[in-house]
Amino acid sequence: MTDTSSPVPGPTPPEAAAAVSDDPAVGLRAVRSLRTLAERLEALQVGRARALGWSWQEIADALGVSRQAVHKKHGTRRGSGLDNGRD
Repeated sequence: MTDTSSPVPGPTPPEAAAAVSDDPAVGLRAVRSLRTLAERLEALQVGRARALGWSWQEIADALGVSRQAVHKKHGTRRGSGLDNGRD
């Protein structure tokens, strides 16, 4: 029988279980892992967007931040191809 009360179908990933653990050490490690994953995913997608010709403003709008914030965070990565001189 399938649990229909869960908003996401399928089994609960271990990371999700860790995030709601009663043990703060386990929960905080899960938070750290999620932050790392989010940072890597953001960098990857910003790089893709820039490679496809997106402006810093378009990327900022999609992320819900200012153009200056996204450019400061991702625009100065040397050797990454993220800063190609386009606005």
